[in-house]
Amino acid sequence: MLAPDALALPADPVAIGAQMRRPRVGFLGVGWIGRHRMAALAESGLIEVAAVADPERETLREAQIVAPAAAGFDSFEELLDQALDAVVIATPSALHALQAEKALRRGLAVFCQKPLARTAAECARVVHAARSADRLLGVDLSYRHTHAMRCIRDRVAARDIGEVYAIDLVFHNAYGPDKAWFRDPKLSGGGCVIDLGIHLVDLALWVLDFPRVASVSSRLFAHGEPLRPRAEAVEDHGVAQLDLASGGVVRLACSWNLPAGRDAVIEATFHGTRGGLSMKNVGGSFYDFVADRYDGTKTTRLVDPPDAWGGRAAVHWAGKLAASARFDADVDRVVEVAQILDAIYGR
Repeated sequence: MLAPDALALPADPVAIGAQMRRPRVGFLGVGWIGRHRMAALAESGLIEVAAVADPERETLREAQIVAPAAAGFDSFEELLDQALDAVVIATPSALHALQAEKALRRGLAVFCQKPLARTAAECARVVHAARSADRLLGVDLSYRHTHAMRCIRDRVAARDIGEVYAIDLVFHNAYGPDKAWFRDPKLSGGGCVIDLGIHLVDLALWVLDFPRVASVSSRLFAHGEPLRPRAEAVEDHGVAQLDLASGGVVRLACSWNLPAGRDAVIEATFHGTRGGLSMKNVGGSFYDFVADRYDGTKTTRLVDPPDAWGGRAAVHWAGKLAASARFDADVDRVVEVAQILDAIYGR
């Protein structure tokens, strides 16, 4: 079994940015996840937390406790008027695309919470804006940066389990979101699939180096009833199958408020011709993961917690930013993921 620290990331963002001028970064939306990413970035030393903005005064006050030197504002427009190099966006999903485009057109790099936008067309517009402005754009697809998933991806790439022909992924959240906008399709773009399933689709494609998807089928439910196309509600349970052009298959399921007997069920299992690899959460945790290898009835543990992965995607982006704020074409993959989500939703 490997200790988590033995699984180095492909590039050390701190080493990349350590000798560079620290970019001045503004933070838009500083609720729980916005503050968490801000704290991780501040702790990395790669950036300067220059400004924070949130319309809720108490939320803004809590953010300035984390970053007391940062100027505070209650609007995005005021934030954009500051001398910044980049913006981190953690606002409701309906605002992501327009806010990201606006920042990019002002010459700022952007790191945005997922989803980058509600549809693939919106995602493509944001990526086009980043390419046109030649500015770095990143999206917080955080599970890629767990040690467990890094271990699995490296072993799949090395053909450690032969040819991967089937992938099973689940993400069941026993609680569901606590903000009303999550359940309004016009604001959220969808329910549990765009909230949780986005991670599953991204992980499957990322581990396999983004293979071509030949077809997509899905079933969506709201309160146990099949969801009609273009309904005014969002799904709280979704299942989908992605048929790969290679002949392989990806099966995924996700839900909110599922009686699963624990807080969460998060698993990603890759079945190969010479064995299997799996990431699983521990004891219903949203944060602790193991990675295992399967050989017949034998299980070999590869990675154990702890692993402080939550802010790692943001720190990875900041390392790139400190080295160069120019556009990185890797973000095109976000559009590919969004296209699969559109297919799951039948739009």
